[in-house]
Amino acid sequence: MRTILAPAKALADESRLKILWMLEGRTLCACEIQAVLGLAQSTVSRHMQVLEDAGFVVSERNGPWKEYRLNPAPPPFVQGLLAQVRLIGEGHPVAQEVRERAARVSRENLCAA
Repeated sequence: MRTILAPAKALADESRLKILWMLEGRTLCACEIQAVLGLAQSTVSRHMQVLEDAGFVVSERNGPWKEYRLNPAPPPFVQGLLAQVRLIGEGHPVAQEVRERAARVSRENLCAA
């Protein structure tokens, strides 16, 4: 049941949907996500942990940054949900806005190295 419930619960938050839409375009660090969404660092970390635990995203260290990207090999159920998130985001104005804002942020200008 956890393989179904965790991903479903992860999508039940507006900020996490926005994060998934942002990650479609590129890899982002926590400070870039913070800047786009206007959330506290602890809130972003909690959202990223939920998305990672559910199988939507993966992370890795790159110098001073922890980078997040969409999971290139998500579990089948998550893969289906991601397809739906992408489909919904294709014409959604909020998805377009967060993607555009995410494309303009720069970790070098935001994060202390």
